[in-house]
Order: sequence, then structure tokens, then C-alpha cells
Amino acid sequence: MPQIKLVHHVNVPISNRERTREWYVTVLGAEFIDRGPALNPRQLQLRLGSSEIHFTETPHPAPTPSSHFALEIDDWDAMLAHLDRLGIRHVRTSAASVSANLGGTAPDRGVREDTGEHYTYLHDPDGNMIELVHHPLGMEDAEGKKVEMRDTQGLRWSRVRGAAAPAAHP
Repeated sequence: MPQIKLVHHVNVPISNRERTREWYVTVLGAEFIDRGPALNPRQLQLRLGSSEIHFTETPHPAPTPSSHFALEIDDWDAMLAHLDRLGIRHVRTSAASVSANLGGTAPDRGVREDTGEHYTYLHDPDGNMIELVHHPLGMEDAEGKKVEMRDTQGLRWSRVRGAAAPAAHP
């Protein structure tokens, strides 16, 4: 059977693409993906790490309380400090939490007992829930050998020859 290589993108409903773009760039360090004048109006596309998030404008987005996507963070303490500087509320529990003290008792962050993974939840301006996670123990393969994530900054999907080029950025 063919194997899935990675999640390419998720699509999230929003009400205002400029507000969303500014929030994701400022809060999470997203990069705008310029697909050129023919494709940009269709949807907002942002890169976060090695993945993409696409956003489709809709008049009344209705997030489901426990639906969310998770992003791996490289520097946990720096991210929490950044959120605090921006006044972005983040919490330990979500609508999917099954017990009062799951992940500890700190109101703004938790730690999973099986992996040591740190986590917190926040919401974008349209109420879409985002989980930020950090794995201080790192990643390993099926045999328990440490695996390092290589730097994915600046990577992008190859373009078809002759496709409209994205606009130049200053």
C-alpha cells in the first residue's frame, strides 16, 4: 500500500484574510506563500515550518470546539514569552480535555506524561484553536535512534515551468 509522506496543508475557515495574515505572521512567524496573481485571490496560503496552512474566507466561520491543528515549536520558553509579550491568551486545557489536572496544574501550559511533550492552546482571531507543542526529548526512529529535524526554513514546493511567477518582495 502507498504510504503518506507528510501532511501538506490544512484548510481553515476565516472571515478576514488580511487580519488572519497579520495575526499568523506576527504571532506564529508564518510566511506568506505568493502563488501569483491568478492563484492568490482564491485563498490565503501561509507556510509554518515545513507545512502550509490554507485559509478560505467565509462570511461566518464556525469553529468546532475541540477541532484544532498542532504546531511543533523549537524554543518553548521563547514562544511562551513571545505570546505573553503580545498578550495572546494560552491555556493548558481544551474542549477535548478529559480531566481537570491533565498535564499538570499550571493554567497556561501542560506536560504529557508519556513523552514529556509541553503543550498549550490558543485561538486565532476567528476562534480556530491551535495547539503549540514542544518535544524536549526529541524524535527517534522505530529502533530508538535519535533523529534530527533538518532546517526547513525557506523550502517550497517546486513550480511547473512556465507557471506565473510570484510577485517580487522588497
